[in-house]
Amino acid sequence: MVSELVVDVQPKEITIAVLEDKKLVELQKEAQDASCAVGNIYLGRVKKLMPALNAAFVDVGHKKDAFLHYLDLGVEFNSILYFQKQLEDKKKIPQISKLRLQPDIEKEGSITDVLKVGQEVLVQIAKEPISTKGPRLTSEISFAGRFMVLIPFIDRVSVSQKIKSREERTRLRQLIQSIKPKNYGVIIRTNSEDKRVAELDAELKLLVKRWEETSEKLMKAKATSLIYEETGRTVALLRDIFSPSFEQIHVNDKDVCKQIAEYVSVIAPERKNIVKLYSGRLPILDNFGITKQIKSLFGKTVMFRNGAYLIIEHTEALHVIDVNSGNRNNKSALGQEDNAFEVNSAAAEEIARQLRLRDMGGIIVIDFIDMSNGEHRNKLVSKMQEFMSKDRAKHNILPLSKFGLMQITRQRVRPEMEVTTSEECPTCFGKGTIKSSILFTDTLEGKIDYLVNKLKVKKFVLHIHPYVAAYIQQGLFSLKYKWRKKYGVAFKVIPDQSLGFLQYLFYDKDGSEIDLKEEVEMK
Repeated sequence: MVSELVVDVQPKEITIAVLEDKKLVELQKEAQDASCAVGNIYLGRVKKLMPALNAAFVDVGHKKDAFLHYLDLGVEFNSILYFQKQLEDKKKIPQISKLRLQPDIEKEGSITDVLKVGQEVLVQIAKEPISTKGPRLTSEISFAGRFMVLIPFIDRVSVSQKIKSREERTRLRQLIQSIKPKNYGVIIRTNSEDKRVAELDAELKLLVKRWEETSEKLMKAKATSLIYEETGRTVALLRDIFSPSFEQIHVNDKDVCKQIAEYVSVIAPERKNIVKLYSGRLPILDNFGITKQIKSLFGKTVMFRNGAYLIIEHTEALHVIDVNSGNRNNKSALGQEDNAFEVNSAAAEEIARQLRLRDMGGIIVIDFIDMSNGEHRNKLVSKMQEFMSKDRAKHNILPLSKFGLMQITRQRVRPEMEVTTSEECPTCFGKGTIKSSILFTDTLEGKIDYLVNKLKVKKFVLHIHPYVAAYIQQGLFSLKYKWRKKYGVAFKVIPDQSLGFLQYLFYDKDGSEIDLKEEVEMK
């Protein structure tokens, strides 16, 4: 299996797509000004205590107060408070290794015993704001690396359960115990299996340095302020999924490409050449066939094989997926039971892909086609487990119920990825009337005239639908050639699959959009 990462950097958002054998399996979009990302550390202020919930609402600067439960304070919470107090009393930052750790907080304690309204508290985002809910917080501060997670104020080492070899688990535990500073806890991740001491030691020192830099900021900070910002989404995603199967990483922005290249050169120096700066004419997502896949995979109805399809519905409480055989013709060699098993098996593969792609979390209920054969039912569960083994999110799959329903719970950390596949008419904006399409080229020429003679723009790029782009550029003396000669300008025409048939976008030489929407003329 060949894996590729495609990063599309735009002025307002960054889109990250993961391809496996050219098939889109993961998609992440993040606004350039996004806040409250998972892993960010804040100095917050307690706004309200809720004894009935045994929780508190904390102001971290988000429009909605964040939620902090007593169980998310962490056993080392007293040590964190003690450290904050030491920062107030001293001009020099105390070293954790020389600090006396405080007793653990009680497991069955009350939020009112440890927090009070107005108190400043060091917290980390555990779950991004979702729907009407604010961020979910934890006071168990951690710094994630590729091989391990560092937790200050806890003096213990634990190993991922996914490392099955007892000898390797013992080796890693003893190794980390021998190199980690005192009063730091470490969770050894699956990626650390069979890694050398030098690699693990280098990352451990890097994570400790991050905490020390965070401590320096904390010493000068006031509530509510950002103390530590998690690595950019691109690098964070790469940190979790990077593997030897990655063949190429394509980026269309020089700065982001440099960041990724630097990160890859640190974690895998021999693979640093896989990072490529994309400079093609087509939009990067169009070039790798991602735009078309997005349009076909994010609708309510998803086709997957031989006419079979899924219907995906979302509610506040859960997601429901219905499997249908559609107009699929039953093969003569297969009976009803075998045919149902074949469709269900193909559906299980597509559903596992959809869960990763849309990042669906919470409860998922799947209504498979009814099967009476017990062996087929058991095989279907095994296949679903196999297909979801690549999913990094924590999940649990229950066997088929007597009604043929499968229930899956999947960890929800970020809001579900939603992409609207239906398009508003780009020329009438929902009003129902448009200019004649045969006059569209006249409209474009008018816009070019306005750009050149009124706005004095001499270099620009025109993004239009591929069909229109082909029409404009056809022939030796094409419309594009005539316009360039008539107006004395140098401009490029870029076919863009994300645009509607009569939609257009103009960009200046710096890549910023020039707003010349038709809607202004119709008002």
